[in-house]
Amino acid sequence: MKLQKKKILLQKRRWRIRKKVNGTSTRPRLALRITNKHIHAQCIDDVLGKTLVYLSTISTDSKAPSPNVEGAKAFGTLFGGKAKSAGIDQIVFDRAGRQYHGRVKAFADAVRDKGIKF
Repeated sequence: MKLQKKKILLQKRRWRIRKKVNGTSTRPRLALRITNKHIHAQCIDDVLGKTLVYLSTISTDSKAPSPNVEGAKAFGTLFGGKAKSAGIDQIVFDRAGRQYHGRVKAFADAVRDKGIKF
């Protein structure tokens, strides 16, 4: 019962954020998903419905450690470099209902350090 309520509230937060955050080709949406084992991030053009850049700790491109704060920081550096090489300079950040704290903040700061503006 309590777990169901948490899931419902998380989904409501996701919907509330997605109403306000839309990505375009000049400023794509950076969607971040953090689980207990992995981190997934992608830049999405919502107008065309296409993913421009995608990186995950599952893929062989990234050698990031576990998804703790240091791992999120390392993964953010890798993702920022990949997005920069794809020609992305500005993004809109979609934190998917999570608080801007801890791993989410470490990831975002690492991407900002690579020169991408939020």
